[in-house]
Amino acid sequence: MEWEAPCIVLSARPHGEADAIATVMTEMHGVHRGLARGGAGRAGAALWQPGNLVQVRWVARLAEQLGNFRAEMVHPAAALAMDDPLALAILSSACSVAEGALAEREPHPRVFDGLLYLLARLPRGAEILADYVRWETQLLTDLGYGLDFSSCAVTAATSGLVFVSPRSGRAVTAEGAGDFAGRLLKLPGFLVGGNIAEIADWRDGLALTGHFLSRDAFGHHHRPLPAARRMLYERVVGLLDERGSGAMRTNDAG
Repeated sequence: MEWEAPCIVLSARPHGEADAIATVMTEMHGVHRGLARGGAGRAGAALWQPGNLVQVRWVARLAEQLGNFRAEMVHPAAALAMDDPLALAILSSACSVAEGALAEREPHPRVFDGLLYLLARLPRGAEILADYVRWETQLLTDLGYGLDFSSCAVTAATSGLVFVSPRSGRAVTAEGAGDFAGRLLKLPGFLVGGNIAEIADWRDGLALTGHFLSRDAFGHHHRPLPAARRMLYERVVGLLDERGSGAMRTNDAG
């Protein structure tokens, strides 16, 4: 049994003195594990960093076996993100979410394509956070937990959608929310056709998808949201706090 395909490295854990058990994602084979010989060595560790795009050949005697990986670097996304803490946080979160939420060997080509798109846009910095949130909504949809932003769950209105029900995942207008607005999740405009997004919108988007990932994609398997995903949210909240502190200092100076 064998296949060869472009893969995104999701993780690599030491196995023995020099080898590693690598987990990758492919377009047609889904999340797949294999033994990477030398994957824990100096050269191998650089190749098998989460987020890297690699060309992988998998070989095993039987389909159900772990098998062996051989790989060549295509795009060193991990190294390129190393000097940008936010880009690295996005990369780590995406890899952790994909590995934890997707079943092994089940193809999810749209999720794979979305992850490739994120890798290509990493150098653009914070603005790809909107793309990241959209990717998580696609992942939820692929898993059968799709969110519905087409119309208000209460009034059926198709505009003015600003909230999401944490129970049903359906959008709600301010009018439809009424006195229950404080119990609803905020719906950032970039998820319903708006193009301009601020840090608060990215925070709200991460809170929105994080709620459903935690409850459905991970909660149904009795697993917590990955630490890397929680750290990404905290980093964005930190950016918002820094901007608020900067604005306060400017006002005080005036």
